[in-house]
Amino acid sequence: MTLAPETTDLLVQLLLEKDWFTVCGLTRLTPGRGVAALLPDGRQAAVFRDRADRLFAIDNRDPFSGAAVLSRGLTGTHRGRPFVASPLLKQRFDLATGRCLDDETVRVTAYAVRAVRSPAEPRRRTPR
Repeated sequence: MTLAPETTDLLVQLLLEKDWFTVCGLTRLTPGRGVAALLPDGRQAAVFRDRADRLFAIDNRDPFSGAAVLSRGLTGTHRGRPFVASPLLKQRFDLATGRCLDDETVRVTAYAVRAVRSPAEPRRRTPR
């Protein structure tokens, strides 16, 4: 997929407590696949970009196995809701809320996520 020039300098950020934390450049995220990001407190987040260019981030730790593997899971939709299925035991987690679709008593942390323009690069202007 080729991104438009105006999107190549965007950074992906997660909201941690009250501050935004930069994870990576948007071009590092392949639609339909996840990446693991190490957070400042040592935890990991699984960051996803879906094929509709929406961004999601949840805790990377699978609560059923304890392994940090959710970023490697398969993505899909269930009743219009995006999810990732754990690559180990296949439980599905809603990417927007972190709720387990297969066990209502289980959930993982879901993070607010955004894409922002890199402060190092000035905004490109379209010629008139």
